[in-house]
Amino acid sequence: MDAQVENAIEIAYDPYSAGNLKSQAFQFISQLREDHTSWQVCLSLFTRSPRASEIVRHVSLEVINNAVQANRLDRQELVYIKDTLVQYWRENYSGAAPNDTLDTSYLQNKLVQTATCLFICLYTTEWSSFFDDFRLTAANDITSMGTNVAGTMLFLRALNTVHDEIADSLVSRSPEELKRNNELKDLIRSRDIGNIASSWQAILSNWRQIDSEVVEICLRNISRWVSWIDISLIVNERIINPLLEIAGQPENASAKGSEAAVQNFNAVDTFSEIVAKKMRPQDKLQMINVLSIDMIVQKLIASPALSELRSTSQYDIDLAESVAKLVNNTVFDIVKILDADDVDTETRAKADEMLQAFIPHLLRFFSDQFDELCSMVIPSLTDLLTFYRKIVKNRGSLPQHHAAMMPPIISAIIAKMKYDETSTWGEEDQETDEAEFQDLRKKLHVLQQTAATIDETLCIDIFGNIVRDAFARYRNRDSQITWRDLDLALHEMYLFGELAVKNGGLYQKHKPSSLASERLIEMMVNMIESELASYPHPAIQLQYMEICVRYCSFFEHHTHLIPHTLESFVRFVHSDHIKVRTRSWYLFHRYIRHLRAQLGNVSETIINAIKDLLSFYAELPQESADDDMSSEENDQSADAVFTSRLYLFEAVGCIASAPSVPVQRKVLYAQLVMSPLFTDIEQHIEPAKAGDQRAVLQVHHDIMALGTLARGYSDWNPNVASSGPPPAPEVSQEFLKAAEAILLALETLKSSMDARSAARFAFSRLIGVLGARVLEQLPRWIDGILAQSSTKDEIATFLRLLDQVVFGFKTEIYAILDSLLTPLLQRVFAGLAEPTTGTDDEIQLVELKREYLNFLLIVLHNDLAAVFISSTNQPIFDTIITTLEHFSRDSNDYSTARLALSVVDRMCLTWGGPDVSSSYSKPNTTQPKATVSSPNLPGFDNFMLSRFSPLTWALLSSPSFNAKDPQARQVLGEIANLQQNILVKTGDQYLTWLKDVELKNLGVGPDVVEEYLRALAGMDMKAFRGFLTAFVGRARGGN
Repeated sequence: MDAQVENAIEIAYDPYSAGNLKSQAFQFISQLREDHTSWQVCLSLFTRSPRASEIVRHVSLEVINNAVQANRLDRQELVYIKDTLVQYWRENYSGAAPNDTLDTSYLQNKLVQTATCLFICLYTTEWSSFFDDFRLTAANDITSMGTNVAGTMLFLRALNTVHDEIADSLVSRSPEELKRNNELKDLIRSRDIGNIASSWQAILSNWRQIDSEVVEICLRNISRWVSWIDISLIVNERIINPLLEIAGQPENASAKGSEAAVQNFNAVDTFSEIVAKKMRPQDKLQMINVLSIDMIVQKLIASPALSELRSTSQYDIDLAESVAKLVNNTVFDIVKILDADDVDTETRAKADEMLQAFIPHLLRFFSDQFDELCSMVIPSLTDLLTFYRKIVKNRGSLPQHHAAMMPPIISAIIAKMKYDETSTWGEEDQETDEAEFQDLRKKLHVLQQTAATIDETLCIDIFGNIVRDAFARYRNRDSQITWRDLDLALHEMYLFGELAVKNGGLYQKHKPSSLASERLIEMMVNMIESELASYPHPAIQLQYMEICVRYCSFFEHHTHLIPHTLESFVRFVHSDHIKVRTRSWYLFHRYIRHLRAQLGNVSETIINAIKDLLSFYAELPQESADDDMSSEENDQSADAVFTSRLYLFEAVGCIASAPSVPVQRKVLYAQLVMSPLFTDIEQHIEPAKAGDQRAVLQVHHDIMALGTLARGYSDWNPNVASSGPPPAPEVSQEFLKAAEAILLALETLKSSMDARSAARFAFSRLIGVLGARVLEQLPRWIDGILAQSSTKDEIATFLRLLDQVVFGFKTEIYAILDSLLTPLLQRVFAGLAEPTTGTDDEIQLVELKREYLNFLLIVLHNDLAAVFISSTNQPIFDTIITTLEHFSRDSNDYSTARLALSVVDRMCLTWGGPDVSSSYSKPNTTQPKATVSSPNLPGFDNFMLSRFSPLTWALLSSPSFNAKDPQARQVLGEIANLQQNILVKTGDQYLTWLKDVELKNLGVGPDVVEEYLRALAGMDMKAFRGFLTAFVGRARGGN
């Protein structure tokens, strides 16, 4: 059996094994893991002499681990494995054993893992000597650690593994495991922790000249175990003195990567964990003082590795990270003590003094050139500023000694916002670094915001000085100023708006709204007058435009600066730099749209200056385009560039339709832009019809451009009071030509999804400029956009647009809607009937159902219900009802069922006639009701009973209906609404129907029927919803 198992493992892990043999071998090993007796063979394979190969021994230990962890072994078997392994490591890891008997580190880790699995099972009873067995392997007795490197390393590895198994707080565990681990930790603390601590003391005292790796692992032991053992076992002379010697000697840290340097930052890490130990405030401060953390940090910061070599490649980042972590933990604890309410005056004073000593250390690492080090101390700086903010909130201001720390803190935050000297901008191979820097800037921004809440005036002065000095240096042609200096100034200026406009805007009654607003206005004037827009770096140009757009309200009060800024924008939109050019198209549009009313008579000049950008050549997407894009922001594909170019068309529309432009000029500008597009469509329509995909895409782009231009020309929205006035009739007439050109292209290319999507895009934007004129073309739009090849998603999207049209033109649309409703719904029904072929298709089907039902509701809500029952559409009415019945019964789609029932409910209210009283109704003397139903639609009272009322029970009777589901409860609410509204419209006729037909057929007893009818007729809507929910719960055996 041993040979068979050994052979199978060798074959399974041999890269040159044949595929079928390898598969059989892995299958055999899987069976081995499940076999209750296989551990015996594997134990023999691991311990035998001569030894099996390393992979065989490793897999053998895995099988044993699996058997132990799966609880497949009895106590006797577990003890046997334990005794065998103890004997094995005593023979092979004692000081007398030859070095060639040692296992590799890889196998040693697996061995101690197996031992730890046994420890979990046996330490409480049969293996109380677990730690002593390892120590006796390393030394002759348990009071010393000798000089046995192999045995000592095995012991320390076991300590690490035990901690990871029972005390690692980052590992998620079940309540049972937590209970077990806590009991094991209690036993260790009572039985063995003293001897373990003595071992650490002996190693730190005697092994530093014997083996540095042993010392390193010992330090890692201490840093892990300190969180859950008595701190006095660590904070004593025999451990602290060696730690201080290792961590506090600068010469140890002089050679990056040396054994001494590694020991050094391990010792610092150990101090960090000791400081992080949870303790009473007074004890924590005393410990920080006893450990001389301030002295250690000072010495390490002054060491060559962290000072003289700081700006060289020999700078020891690992050591710096360890010290930064120690500083972060210390400051965190000091601030926590100061922020506590139950700390005595003496302790608070000591903590305050200690904080003053550590803030310079904190800012040293916060300001480090390496952002990783800065990030390590951001948590404690955040806590410090939060503490300061709390003081200001409670007392009004900071004490003087704390206030004195704010300027260096704010200056450090701002300095860290700056690109460092080695950074570049806009290069593809730097995208990851750029993203990380921007993420750091976001964190720094939060700190800056907190600082502003502590001392806003100070922040205004410091931020303002940074910006003013940078602009002055640039204006004076300072040769030392770089793009990084200007970028920092502009970045701070962009953020400054949070202070300047937090009270509602830059201006109040034509005056600056605050001190911050006044400073920002000065910055804006300086930025523009200093000709910063002419600086050649793309980062500065982008920041300049972003700021102009962010503070557009500034230009409303400084209109004389608009022409100059527009000149800059015109340069940017023609930039050779792709990022500047494409981003500027969007920002230019934003700037123009906001300041449309202040543009004056520059419209024609601007249009002529950018009209060369209003022509384009469509490029088919490359197959690999999606894979090449690292982010949406950096997407420079042909499609992304065209999407950005569309903003220019909207900007031109805004410029051309400015209030100061006469109507004749508005028409002229529209013609100027649209005529080339008409010509382009005409030139490409035939090649597109013949199947030329690039020609189809060109027509698609032309249609999108026409629609976007229309969007710029008019913000008007029918039936929306705040949307501004409609465009002049002459302008609408011009865009009617655009609509005609789009429709002709659509009718020719309606089999193309690109053409349909572009037409749908344009249609939604033409509504605002055409007004009611769009209605006469509506049948052609529907015929083209809802072609036979249209997808469910296309139909659903267009239905949303029709909702807008119906709502906007409800007084004019009836005749058009009456003529097109049947063909429209037939296309919808065809889409609903199409089979689904995957998850995406199913999602689109649900969306189409929702939009169809919403469309019905929009028609009903806008007093157009008569269109459903007109002579033109009467034949399709029953199909509409059938779809409502089908959707309302679907227990797999509660949201659609609820919406379908809402449509039915609305139909009842629309056609049900006047309200009718019932025999159970409460008397209403103010508004007497009729006693006999009189529906607006003859026979509709019976229709409600025979077709609509059964729907209220169909879904509830479904075996899959879950009344506890939140969405199902919403359906129950809609059912309650529908039943009460049917009752309101039919009165006793409905109660009789329920009693004699529906409730009887459901098997409801007479008493319950009576209870139900009284609840339905006597309760208000909210109360009846609750009753129905409880009724259904009882009927289905729930609560």
